[in-house]
Amino acid sequence: MKIDLLFVPVGASYTQLRDASLAAEETGFDGVWTWDHLRDPANAGAPVPEALATLAGLAEATQRITLGPLVLNVASRHPGLLANMAATIQQVSRGRFVLGLGAGANRKLPYAAEQEMLGIDIDPDAARAQRVVEAIEVLRRLWRGDGGDFTGEHYRLVKPSGYLRPDPPPPIVVAGFGPRMAEIAGRCADGFNTQARHPHLAELVARAREAHARAGRDPARFLVSVFGAFQEAWLRPDSHHRVAMARVGVDRLMMLVEPPFDLKQIRGVEKLLSSAH
Repeated sequence: MKIDLLFVPVGASYTQLRDASLAAEETGFDGVWTWDHLRDPANAGAPVPEALATLAGLAEATQRITLGPLVLNVASRHPGLLANMAATIQQVSRGRFVLGLGAGANRKLPYAAEQEMLGIDIDPDAARAQRVVEAIEVLRRLWRGDGGDFTGEHYRLVKPSGYLRPDPPPPIVVAGFGPRMAEIAGRCADGFNTQARHPHLAELVARAREAHARAGRDPARFLVSVFGAFQEAWLRPDSHHRVAMARVGVDRLMMLVEPPFDLKQIRGVEKLLSSAH
């Protein structure tokens, strides 16, 4: 199982994120991820570095680790722009980028405010989910150089050509907490992400894998990842939660770290981390 760190960017600077990422790479973590927010969801005015610009910098600063957003709100960027941004980061990282996508916040969550402030509509759940499906379709069409027209409910392409084509295309991981997004992840994406302690983890993973198989895609290449708090217990292969994750076939565990990032804490688990893989 790969062990990654998920850095909360709210209240952090790029320099702090870079230094923590370098410490993670030196310590032996397999990947580094960050959230995608445009402002402080708590409305406290804390700085929030933009996710893809941050990851481009980290791609240049690091050498080995996987990098990705967990996850991008598809409503914030047109997938045509996102296709080129992701392809560029894939070049900078030399093939280490994974594109995490999500449906964005509903009106009940504080994250919705950052969309509303920019005049971006908050769609109902079904429409937000469909936007993810169409965004993936647009991304893949542009990445493979497909010049055909595409018309969906949210996006359209008119004889696109000349877009940057990543080699290889970044894997796409869809995150969610319910069966609808698990189904979309399995049918349309290359992986599924959810909470490590989700009460229905096994059911969601099974649903995603079944949808992947029905779509006629290679199940061996489907990535299952989960996120949870930074706890040394997660690093012990014989712990209850690690055994449960292994039972359902989790490939990556992402441990959440909030700023200010404690580099001693990150480096302090090196020996335990080496036994966790």
